[in-house]
Amino acid sequence: MAKKKAKKKAKRKRNYRKEYDNYHGKPKQRANRSKRNGARRKLGLPVGNPKEADHKTSLKAGGSNNRSNLRAVSRTTNRRKGSRSV
Repeated sequence: MAKKKAKKKAKRKRNYRKEYDNYHGKPKQRANRSKRNGARRKLGLPVGNPKEADHKTSLKAGGSNNRSNLRAVSRTTNRRKGSRSV
C-alpha cells in the first residue's frame, strides 16, 4: 500500500500591525471592544476565565450592557448562538 504524503502549506507570518491598522484599530471596532470588555467587567469575569459574556438580546438588536441582559456562557455556546436573542 502506498503511503500518501501530506501536503504542507507554506505558513505565512501574520502581520498583526496591518490587521490592527486595517480593522481592529478603526473607531467602530474599538467601541465594540470597549462594550465587550465592559460586559465582562459587569459579570465579574476575571482575565483568563474561559467563559464569555453573552448578551441575551444582542447589542446589534438593541440590547444593552445591563446586568439583566448578560449571562456567562462557554465560548462554544456563545459562538453557536451568534446574534440571535435568547
